[in-house]
Amino acid sequence: MERHGEEVDVTTNEARGGSTPHIVRYVLAISLVLAVIAMSIVWMTGAASVDNPTPSGSELTANQAQAGAADGSAAEQVD
Repeated sequence: MERHGEEVDVTTNEARGGSTPHIVRYVLAISLVLAVIAMSIVWMTGAASVDNPTPSGSELTANQAQAGAADGSAAEQVD
């Protein structure tokens, strides 16, 4: 601490009055990792337990072509 007349200059550590152990940073990092792991587990178990998954685009077009052939209607092909 330095005095310049009426003015007092104090360093950051002196003004803070304590140390900075960075524990908050570690708690945040560990919590973030645990949250990502938990959300991944929920996502994977939810996807694994679905009985009728949503078909992809190629499966939809294949199913529509089969349905059109079964109905007797010809699907128009564009080359």
